[in-house]
Parts: sequence; C-alpha cells; structure tokens
Amino acid sequence: MSTALFTDHYELTMVEAAMSSGTADRRCVFELFPRRLPEGRRYGVVAGTGRVLDAVENFHFTDEEISFLEKSGVVGPRMAQWLSNYRFTGSIHGYAEGDLYFPGSPLLTVEGTFAEACVLETLLLSIYNHDSAIASAASRMVMMAEGRSIIEMGSRRTHEESAVAAARAAWIAGFGPTSNLAAGIRYGVPTSGTAAHAFTLLHDSEEDAFRAQLAAYGEKTTLLVDTYNIENAVRTAVRLTEGRLGAVRIDSGDLSIVARQVRDLLDDLGATTTRIIVTSDLDEWQIAALRGAPVDGFGVGTSVVTGSGAPTCSFVYKLVARALSDDPDAELLPVAKKSSHKNTVGGRKYAVRRIGSDGVATAEVVGVGQQPTADADDRNLIVPLIIDGDVVGREPVEAARQRHRDAITELPIAGRRISRGDQAIPTIMVKQGDGGADTVLGASLS
Repeated sequence: MSTALFTDHYELTMVEAAMSSGTADRRCVFELFPRRLPEGRRYGVVAGTGRVLDAVENFHFTDEEISFLEKSGVVGPRMAQWLSNYRFTGSIHGYAEGDLYFPGSPLLTVEGTFAEACVLETLLLSIYNHDSAIASAASRMVMMAEGRSIIEMGSRRTHEESAVAAARAAWIAGFGPTSNLAAGIRYGVPTSGTAAHAFTLLHDSEEDAFRAQLAAYGEKTTLLVDTYNIENAVRTAVRLTEGRLGAVRIDSGDLSIVARQVRDLLDDLGATTTRIIVTSDLDEWQIAALRGAPVDGFGVGTSVVTGSGAPTCSFVYKLVARALSDDPDAELLPVAKKSSHKNTVGGRKYAVRRIGSDGVATAEVVGVGQQPTADADDRNLIVPLIIDGDVVGREPVEAARQRHRDAITELPIAGRRISRGDQAIPTIMVKQGDGGADTVLGASLS
C-alpha cells in the first residue's frame, strides 16, 4: 500500500515553491531528534525503525492519489509529474532500533535533495513519535516487573492500526506475548489469550465454564477467578485440575491484598505451582507497588498503548545543512533555527555512547560535523539504514529486542529508577577545535 499521503499538505507546497525558486534539487541534510524527554523520564527507547524502512520503500504516489491532489488544487501539473516519478534515492542513517536515546540524540539523518527529504517529514515523525513513546513506557514497566512476564493487551484502547504498532514496540522493549493477532502475523510477536468474564457468564455455572476451558486448552491454561467469588473460584479450579492448574487471573480489587490471599489459598490446597496473573489498568507505578506481592505476571493494556502519560516523544525533523548550489558535490552549509526555545544546532551530527571501564554509560556524545573522538569502550550509535535509495538496515524484530536488553544494562543505577529525575546520562555536543581535539559546544544537556 502506498504511504505517500501520510503526509501534511504543507510539505507538497514547500516542494512546489522550491521548484519555482530553483532550490528543490539542492542537496540537504535533515535530522529527526528529541529536544527533551517527557517530564521526569530518565531515558527513551528508539522504536519504529523497521516500520519506517517499509514505509519509505512504499512511499510512492499512485495515479489515483495524484489525480486527487490535482483536482483538489494541492499541486499543479509540474508538481504532479514530479510526484508520479517519486522514489526516495537518498540515504538515511540513524540509531538502531531498540537502543536508548536522550535529548539531542540524532535519531535519524536523512540526506537527499530538499524535495525528496522534505516530503518524508510527517511519515517519519508519526511512526517514530508513536512507536518510541510506546517502547519507552513499556521499558519502564518491564524494569519494574523485575523479570516477571508482562502480556500486552491494549488493542481495544487505541486505533486498530496503532494497536498493531504498539504490540510490536512493546515486544521490542521486553514485553511478553500480545493479545493482538495482527502483530503476530505481521511481525512474529508471540500471541496469547484465554477468556474474559463473558465466557464465565455464558455458562450456567462457573464450574461449567472452567470445565469447558480446561477441556479445550488443558490444565496449563489460565482461569479468570473474579467473576463471582474469588475464593470459591480458586477452590473449584484447583479441584477440577487436582492442583495442576497453570495460572489464575485476578482483574479486580486491591491486587496486592487479593494476590496474597489467593497465594495462601492455592498453597493450602496444594496448588503450589499455579501462577498468579493480575490485570486491571496497570501501569509502571502499580507494577512497582506489586513487587512485594506474590504475583507471577501482569497484563497491561491502556497505559502501554498510550505511552503511560506520554503518548508522543515530541520528536522534531529539522533541516541542519544545505548545499550552496545544485551541484551534487557542492559544499554543505550548516543551517539552524534561532527561535526562542526552539533553536537548533546546525550541521550533520554523529553520536557515540561513552562507556566506562565498568560497562556503564557516562554520556551521550554528539559530534557536530564529524564523528566525536571515542575510545575502545565507547559505542558508535549511528548505523546505515538506507543507502542511495536501497534499504540496508532491515533486521528481525528479535534483534531490536536483544539490543534493548543490552542497552539497558549500560544504564547507571540512577537511570533505572522509576522516580522522577534528570536524564540518566548527559548529552554533550562537541565540535573539533583548531588543535584537533573535541570542543564542547555550550552547556551539556542533562
């Protein structure tokens, strides 16, 4: 499916006006980056890269779309002709999916003609802002779960396509299975699901409902025990399985207290291996509060698919360098905004994560105009994604999931706290000085 109209109107008007001024084919560098983290957050998670690669590959204008744009007066004949032949032939570099980011991190660098790179703005921002917000929230929840499984079950709380992307992003950040079947077939995310209260209410008795589910899925299934009376339900479930039930799910009440009561009852009845899963509008704060409770797993819906209070990362896409002429080899001139509170730093950026001898990150070092000086322990953060129009950075979702696991281990202890605080490590902007050494540009971000 074409992704070309996932575009704001003004991008096409800019390109058409640039054609009139003779600057549309001028080589440019755009960057996608965060100015800040959501208030109180200590790090963010890069997600959406794989979806962006697919979307850029499918960014072309169909005859129907071009006809719509012409009839609507959005573009004229010359622009329509250009759109009919559009394919991105430039190059994109950026942070690998699953890695962490901080304010000022150059997450994507898009190099091409002004026209080619300009029209990608909304598509890139919409995917990265959504998916990274979900992954960032999910990562905090996984950290608070301390190794216990978390099921993603938020599909009914968001747009149907957002639900699929959210399941993918949550998986990258360390969640377990999703309830979303589309995420399973598209991205290979494991899926899971048992039964809701409606299934119990369908039957003449709770016991009949349990018998039906056990007959269909065996003793390792998870039975929902809070439709009527939790104690009676647990006793029935244990009796029907002779203590071999896989898990019970609790979806109401004071989860900490109820989980302890259910654990004691299960143990008293001999069902010592039966796990306890809790759901009910959980977020990272509630998961943290349940760390001392006998809970074996969590189901999270609304909070994860809405970014747990931060549904966007507020990424921006800005022009940072432009050629002095249409000559493909023309020198690139750094450009920057001077607007109050929205200023930018001109020039193409490169980044490394400064890692101490103990394997812990100490800074995000962003070089302006060239790669910052790094030592053997530092980790380069920029990888090629698209080169001369060809996708080179596609990888399995599991690779991004593993990368996230590895990146989290680099965080200092303070960066893993759920309490509000500053970013886990400072972002330091540097530029090569006259003597060849890196010179810090102004105050570092922290």
